[in-house]
Amino acid sequence: MSQHLREHFQHFQAITTRWHDNDVYGHVNNVVYYSYFDSAVNSYLIEVGGLDIHQGEVIAFVVSSSCDYFTSIAFPERIEVGLSVSKLGNSSVHYSLGIFKAGEPQACATGRFVHVFVERASSRPVPVPQPLRAALNRLLCD
Repeated sequence: MSQHLREHFQHFQAITTRWHDNDVYGHVNNVVYYSYFDSAVNSYLIEVGGLDIHQGEVIAFVVSSSCDYFTSIAFPERIEVGLSVSKLGNSSVHYSLGIFKAGEPQACATGRFVHVFVERASSRPVPVPQPLRAALNRLLCD
């Protein structure tokens, strides 16, 4: 199954592009895609996994990310970020992501994103907490 297709992803997060996302070329600047990835992943972790980004003892750090671009998007446009987990380790998780124009079957961009869960106080890796692990298991792709 192609990672460029909507059917590859287990969860979708709706996002509306913003006026300042466009660059001088009239499309969303490449670096903004990373903020879409970050927003989609963290929204899922907070809403489904119960991650407490303000007071929790465990937080997640991005340690690796990349993106491949296929088709431009621009403001004003409604997009959806597809989210799947390709690998769930003891303290880390590897996400597969896709940026889609609302309802479109083919991704405009795809990306990879790795989180390491750490103790907030020490920034040392810790096992993925059980509620987060359960939420991430729901996103595991075959």
